Amino acid sequence: MTSPELFDVIVIGGGAAGVGAAVGAAQAGARTLLVESGPCLGGAATQKNVLTYCGLYTQGTPAYQAVGGVGEQVLAHLRQVGGIQAPIRISEPSNAVIALIDPEAVKLALDQVVQIPNLDVLLHTMLVGAERVGECLHSVTLQDDRGPRQVVGRAFVDASGEGDLAAFGGASVRYGNHNVAQAGTLGVRFGGIRPGADQSSKRWAQAIREAKQQGNSLLTKEDGLVLPIPVSGDLMTYLIDATYDALDSASITQAEMAGRARAWAYLAAIKTIPGYEQAYIVSTGPKFGTRESRHVNGHYQVTEADVTSGARHADVIALGAWPIEYHPEGDKPVVWKEIKDDGTFDIPLRALTSENTPNLYAAGRLVDGDGGGGSALRVMGTSFATGQAAGVAAALLARGSHEIAAIQAELERQGARLRAGQLEVVATEALA
Repeated sequence: MTSPELFDVIVIGGGAAGVGAAVGAAQAGARTLLVESGPCLGGAATQKNVLTYCGLYTQGTPAYQAVGGVGEQVLAHLRQVGGIQAPIRISEPSNAVIALIDPEAVKLALDQVVQIPNLDVLLHTMLVGAERVGECLHSVTLQDDRGPRQVVGRAFVDASGEGDLAAFGGASVRYGNHNVAQAGTLGVRFGGIRPGADQSSKRWAQAIREAKQQGNSLLTKEDGLVLPIPVSGDLMTYLIDATYDALDSASITQAEMAGRARAWAYLAAIKTIPGYEQAYIVSTGPKFGTRESRHVNGHYQVTEADVTSGARHADVIALGAWPIEYHPEGDKPVVWKEIKDDGTFDIPLRALTSENTPNLYAAGRLVDGDGGGGSALRVMGTSFATGQAAGVAAALLARGSHEIAAIQAELERQGARLRAGQLEVVATEALA
């Protein structure tokens, strides 16, 4: 029998966090495997219609770019093909600084970023099991249409979003915080809108209210982001929220079917706006944008107070620049709390490190945070940074080192940004 293939670092999940982790590990010299269950990299940006990179920039005036390294490599590729508009300051109530992205450009950019030595990528590949030896993860079982196969690793990064690697491998995890997780949102993209037509959120809210008054019972949320995306100029909207168990296929199936029906109800409502007579749905999801499910329990939990106070840590491995943005159940308003001085907060390595599985690191929305802290950590711009940090830490651990100074030095060599005082100002553009 052939022995299982051995990698220094195995990364599960090919979203922003997973790409950051895999590229970071490979750039640190580790033989790395990146595993993604879908047909493309990008996660929420390419498979869930979340066409905004948040967390790349601070929110004040002036704004600073807080994420470099792999995140900046992705931005550079997107700029080359005109697939990004950034940094953009959107209107009230959030007044947030974000990047608008085209999903097809993101697919291409990420394909290009992972074409580096030491890195193997498997799409269409499911994680179906994980095995540990003593305290440490030892191997994973992967499945494609040929059947299952085992792959052995020295260190692992869970960037799966749902925490499957950690859970299957016996690491300490929890669902949400106190068994409560944020609501998810189905991103819907609309086309066929005449140039010059009113694209404001206020005009949409008016049309939705009028449709509700006329008996359209599928409409619930009236206020939400309406944003034109690069290349096509289609409108990206985040109006359809739902609470569901992200780990349960029956629950997520029901949410997605109901969400798609509601998308058509919103289409009927906006077609009453002048210039929207020929509007149509370009795409829904196809997956719901899940904000929170499992967290890996780490050696430190990033708290709401850490975010709002702009906390500093000696073991900083990334900067958080996105405020608290917590989406409660039902139609309750979003909780938005700013970072002190609209700056950054430090994300410590301890929050990425499993409390009971020393060769496992968490990245993206799996990083240990309480309700408020997790709501600031989860966004894709920040996920590039936590992913890169997890990948570098895993690569050094695979060589027998876990010194924070060495991890920080390698991250800075790769262009990651760890020092708030060294950030560069970026010019923001107001959304037209």
